[in-house]
Amino acid sequence: MAGRRSLYPAAMRLFLLCTLTMIAFAANSVLNRLALADGAMGPSGFAAIRLVSGAAVLVGLSALTRGGVGWRGRGRLAGTLSLALYVIGFSFAYVSLPSGVGALVLFGGVQVTMFAGALMMGEAVPARRWLGAAMGFAGLLYLLWPGGGTAPALAGCVLMGAAALGWGTYSLLGRAAGDPLQSTAANFALAAPLGLVAFAVLPDGVTTRGVALAAVSGGLTSGLGYALWYTILPRLGAARAAVAQLTVPVIALAGGMAFLDEALTPRFVIAALLVLGGVAISLTGGRQA
Repeated sequence: MAGRRSLYPAAMRLFLLCTLTMIAFAANSVLNRLALADGAMGPSGFAAIRLVSGAAVLVGLSALTRGGVGWRGRGRLAGTLSLALYVIGFSFAYVSLPSGVGALVLFGGVQVTMFAGALMMGEAVPARRWLGAAMGFAGLLYLLWPGGGTAPALAGCVLMGAAALGWGTYSLLGRAAGDPLQSTAANFALAAPLGLVAFAVLPDGVTTRGVALAAVSGGLTSGLGYALWYTILPRLGAARAAVAQLTVPVIALAGGMAFLDEALTPRFVIAALLVLGGVAISLTGGRQA
């Protein structure tokens, strides 16, 4: 009994850190939509500023607390490219996608990528976890399935699908990262020039408000959020990490209600219960992969 009780604080800490990380992820959707809402701030500018500000914050923290950045870590090139693919695809997708639909496409694709990665790496995925994933995804479909004969923009869905591939790959690579802060700092610093290249090739508008939102997204909810994600990933496993991220669209939609005047509906409440119930099923019981 004493041994089991000793696990509770660690499990609760992991749950709280995971919750904080998912809120940070959802905030990125809301910040991006807020920045692009009036059409004055463009997606390439947002992506470039997000990467540069994230790099500045993380490299500074890594230098202060670790004495430097781990430039030559394992999988650095793949981590850099997958991060750039995610950030750039994410920004361009939100030109045409609502925040909730975009988050659904993103994290639905992330789940597919990470579950496939878990299977390829030989990670055991119990039936309970498959059930939880199916339940959560069903909730998201119920919540965000387009009605009234309308469907999400195909181009936006394709771009967000590319972002999902990038983020899913980045998360899988994060499980083998050494120092989470150093790894995230190096990935952001190396991906930032790619964001600047995208801005140079596809220049668009930049506004003071948009720059501020992109800087918050890059330095706080992306940079520090991803460093925290890399910290907890080894303790989650690929399958659990994929299912946990299904909460992000629900949180993002809640943020949209607060900041983008979206209404709370019974549909949202039912879907939220399905998603969170699926996560609970996936994360409880038995030995975790």
